[in-house]
Amino acid sequence: MLFNTVDFAFFFPLVLLLYWTIFKRSLQLQNVFLVVVSYLFYSFWDWRFLSLIFLSSLVDYSIGLAMGKAEIPKTRKMLLIASLVFNLGLLFTFKYFNFFVTSFSETFAVFGTSFNMSSLDILLPVGISFYTFQTLSYTIDLYRKRIEPTKNVVSFFAFVSFFPQLVAGPIERASHLLPQFKKPRVFNREPTVDGLRLILGGLFKKMVIADNCALIANHIFENYQAESGSTLFFGAVFFAFQIYGDFSGYSDIAIGTSRLMGFDLMKNFNYPYLSQNLSDFWRRWHISLSTWFRDYVYIPLGGSRVSKTRLIVNVFIVFLVSGLWHGANWTFIFWGFIHGLFVIPVILFVKKDVTFPKGKKLPTFKELFNIFTTFLIVVIAWIFFRAETITDAFLYIKTIASPSLITMPNIPRSGILLLFLYMCFEWIQRHRGHILDITFIKSKLMRYAIYYVLVGIILLHAGDLQPFIYFQF
Repeated sequence: MLFNTVDFAFFFPLVLLLYWTIFKRSLQLQNVFLVVVSYLFYSFWDWRFLSLIFLSSLVDYSIGLAMGKAEIPKTRKMLLIASLVFNLGLLFTFKYFNFFVTSFSETFAVFGTSFNMSSLDILLPVGISFYTFQTLSYTIDLYRKRIEPTKNVVSFFAFVSFFPQLVAGPIERASHLLPQFKKPRVFNREPTVDGLRLILGGLFKKMVIADNCALIANHIFENYQAESGSTLFFGAVFFAFQIYGDFSGYSDIAIGTSRLMGFDLMKNFNYPYLSQNLSDFWRRWHISLSTWFRDYVYIPLGGSRVSKTRLIVNVFIVFLVSGLWHGANWTFIFWGFIHGLFVIPVILFVKKDVTFPKGKKLPTFKELFNIFTTFLIVVIAWIFFRAETITDAFLYIKTIASPSLITMPNIPRSGILLLFLYMCFEWIQRHRGHILDITFIKSKLMRYAIYYVLVGIILLHAGDLQPFIYFQF
């Protein structure tokens, strides 16, 4: 069930009505209701994979209880290893097994040796990368004694399956989200209104920005061999905004719907295309994933408190694993390699974080230059993310670097104007929580006029729905 469909437009208001009326009488009953509707929500994709969510929840809940009782460090470590093996084993089987089998076969073939191993004919469960990392945060934090094990099985199952962020995040930590299932939720007007703004802004990002960009980007990438360098360059730019509007739009809707039910999810995007270097970009893009890798991979490896050689290795490990997390294809790994390559100089030589001073109407020339060069690197990297193979990506870039780059691109001018206006609005909003945080406009009439205009624009684009990109991960 997609957020931008008629099905969800009927499903969510009904859930909200029952949640705040019939099931409000008991916290436990309310949580049971959330588990039921979350499983129902997920079943719209494939009900057979509900068993994986159930099994993952049951295993980590049981391991958590056992870890809470274990006194011996070795026992606690074995329980953590059991959780890692189970969860990463599921992820490997469904997402990476065929990739590694194919890669090994091709590698052995290069050396004239046959490697025969059957691949698995299985579908990739929607959202498995997200809820797997979410449950792992629970067992790892338990092992580190940063949280206490939960004894309430319903609360834990609700935490794992919470439908707004189940299939595409944000990837929540147990320390942040799980306690919210243990205390009564009270309907509050202010977060509810802001949640509605987030939903509206998210739908605009998805249905107006992302879906319009998708129509252009998909056509260009599918026919890249027949297009000029200038067209291919703008095709990559449109894809950059497609994936941004698509994924950040989903996150905004997830956070907004959660607020309507009394939950607070972490912010997942913070105007990433205004970043002034690649390190800044990763503090603003898919924040729940980048901080997950920071806390559970980068810091345990030693972080930056190691030699420069080891630091470089640590950074590359994180970004290569991050690329692999996104998909079982060498294109994603190379995408991660590019980001690691450009993040390392920032970590080594830039001593302080870059921020935009408040109150400024326009960026300085230096800030504008930094934003442009960072965005250019991100766009080039997105080509590998979007291409079917690494060969296709290099051919795509080769054409961009050809003399045809200075020809007129074959793209709709209205699309460029839309993106320019959108980025101007993001610049204005850069210090606020989200793009529709417009409470600074004193006129209530003006604010509501903006909301209704956006609703009208969204409805005009309701017929050209595109799938959410990150559902495949």
